[in-house]
Amino acid sequence: MYSKPVETLSIEQEELRGISRTVAEIEWLLLILVLLYQVFDGPLAEDRSAISAGLFFYTAFVLGFRFTNFYKSESRWKIAIETFAMLVFITWALWYTGKLASPLLNAYLLVIITSALALGKLTTMLEMALIAACFVLLGENSSAGELLTLAYIGGLVGLLAPMLLVAYITTMFSADIRFGLNRARLLAETDDLTGLYNMRGFTILADRLFGQAVRYNRQASLLMIDSDNLKEVNDLHGHEAGNRLLKMVAKCIGTELRHTDVLARYGGDEFVALLPETAPDRALEVAQRILKAVTTAPLEFEGKRIETSVSIGLACYPEDGRSIDAVQARADRAMYRAKEQGRNSVVKFAD
Repeated sequence: MYSKPVETLSIEQEELRGISRTVAEIEWLLLILVLLYQVFDGPLAEDRSAISAGLFFYTAFVLGFRFTNFYKSESRWKIAIETFAMLVFITWALWYTGKLASPLLNAYLLVIITSALALGKLTTMLEMALIAACFVLLGENSSAGELLTLAYIGGLVGLLAPMLLVAYITTMFSADIRFGLNRARLLAETDDLTGLYNMRGFTILADRLFGQAVRYNRQASLLMIDSDNLKEVNDLHGHEAGNRLLKMVAKCIGTELRHTDVLARYGGDEFVALLPETAPDRALEVAQRILKAVTTAPLEFEGKRIETSVSIGLACYPEDGRSIDAVQARADRAMYRAKEQGRNSVVKFAD
């Protein structure tokens, strides 16, 4: 059964690429902060070599991780590994710059903000637990029993409270912003009546999928589908009946498509469906099933039975065109040919 394809994959990749660029800037900012402390604040001479070693290895990690393509695509796992390395480097620098009295202590906020923006609430809480463990490590307690005293726990919570607050607020803001962006994107790319993609959403997806077909020399098919009697239904029964008819036709089409196919409302009473990796004979079978699904599902409206049908035009890549626009134009011509031949039929484009 048809459902919207996982185009969220490409959208998420764009989002992750943007976050990854921000993480890179945070990493370089952290390196600069520690380097400035090394140059101007003057740690003890015996600690300088350890800090320099930390700077060297963390710089090597950042350069190697970002420029040797360990990951061919961005992922949240990659960002999680980077935040963990950032946490280790900060802890190393704090160890040699005064531990919990170090002026660099608040550098842990960089880890928290990065995690909150990119990895979500659960991972951010895990990062906070790791930071709490680092606080214990840096605290130089005289005995294990001291860790369980109320005084120690209260002091630790007091130290961690600002970071917990930043973690909570940042994750909330991040979730709200992401929800708002996804909602805006959905409204911009979805047809209000049918819930299908509109032409803006279709164009974004079709360009990507068709580009893959061209790049890897794979077949693709495109269907242009027109409701045969929407005008008559509107004239006889009103626009509410026409709207319900369009919803029904959209549902009938969707039931015959795969989740990898892309279905959109082209406008008015027309729909367009892109079928990636689909040969002409297979696309013709799909079109025939759509035809049957629509004709065998008449609309019931105010006690009346409204019969309907569709006309379908089919064109395929590469035989009917070398671009998405050419294939779509020829499928459109084939659809009008189907209407001229008496409607309720499928026509494959032919020169």
